Order: sequence, then C-alpha cells, then structure tokens
Amino acid sequence: MTSEKRGKRKWMMAASVAAVLLVLFAANAGRMLVVDAPERSDVILVLAGETDKRPARALELLSQGYGHRVVIDVPAGAKIYAFTQVELAEKYVHDLPQAASVGICPIEGLSTRDEARDAEKCLAPEEGNRILIVTSDFHTRRALSAFRREIRGKVFAVAGAPDDTNFGIRWWTHRQWAKTCVDEWLRLLWWTAVDRWR
Repeated sequence: MTSEKRGKRKWMMAASVAAVLLVLFAANAGRMLVVDAPERSDVILVLAGETDKRPARALELLSQGYGHRVVIDVPAGAKIYAFTQVELAEKYVHDLPQAASVGICPIEGLSTRDEARDAEKCLAPEEGNRILIVTSDFHTRRALSAFRREIRGKVFAVAGAPDDTNFGIRWWTHRQWAKTCVDEWLRLLWWTAVDRWR
C-alpha cells in the first residue's frame, strides 16, 4: 500500500470517528444541559424568567420541604405595560397562601453571572448557606456553574422547571426545542470559555 493510500485511509478513519462522536454528542446534547438534582436547602432561589413555570416549581419544592423560604429574582427595570415586573411580582406573592415564606429580589444584571452577583445581596440576610436554585431545565447546568463560581460560602443545588413549549431532551424533534438547545449550548460555551474567567 502506498503512502498516499495509507494517508487517505487514515483521513477516512478520522472522519468516521469524528462523525460518530458528533452523532453521539448531538443525540445527548439536550440531556447534557439538564441537571435536575434538588437537595434540601435553607432557601429556594428562583432565577428571573419564565414566570409561569419557575415560581410554580419553587412553591412545589417548598411544599415538599426542600426549603424554608423562597426568594424570587425579578428584573428591577423591566415593565409590562404600565407596571414594573417588581410590582407584578409583589402582587403575585401577596396573593399566595405561602406569602409569608416568599420574598422578592430586584436584580439589575442581564446575564446569569450578573444575576448571581445581584442575588448574593438578597441571600446575605437569609438564614443558612444551602441554596436550591430553580430555573428552566435547559439552563440548570450553566446556572449552577455560574452561582458556584460567583458566590463563595454557599452550597448550591439546582432543580429544573420543565416547559414543553420551549425545550425537550429530544431537541431535534421540535423547531423551538432545537433553537433553545443551540442557544443554550452557545451560552454555556461562552460562559465556560470567556465569562467565568473575567
């Protein structure tokens, strides 16, 4: 066999291995984003966003004894029509049967890293150092990594709030799921390669 044929054969083998690895990664890309591992904690912290799913999941975990208190991150400057999101969140909390165990944390940051920095101020007066983060299921891996990196002295766990309209582990079966999966992988790669080192 000539060296040219050997080189071509090696290239074909490398391309085949790369293709198999790519298919394996793609098949598991959605699953790899999700870390749903709630642990008993002192405070349940709901990250800003998906207000119809995340707070409901946190209240469910509160009723199951996963925490003593819920703190909900709410964008301080955001408005919906004539109301700020903080005003709407306060109304939401006021009407809850568990209102005495739920607080609001106004945040300014737009990234998960900045949200962690904002939330640290709200977590400081809370009793205990075990925090259970509740966020969208696809956001759990990045959120857990960001909070562990940005806030020292606290122990973090994470629980996912699923939303079938936005994301599913079999991401290739729905257009929106595919968009969410690709977007979250880009954000996770950016966090891992750039943001976490700033």
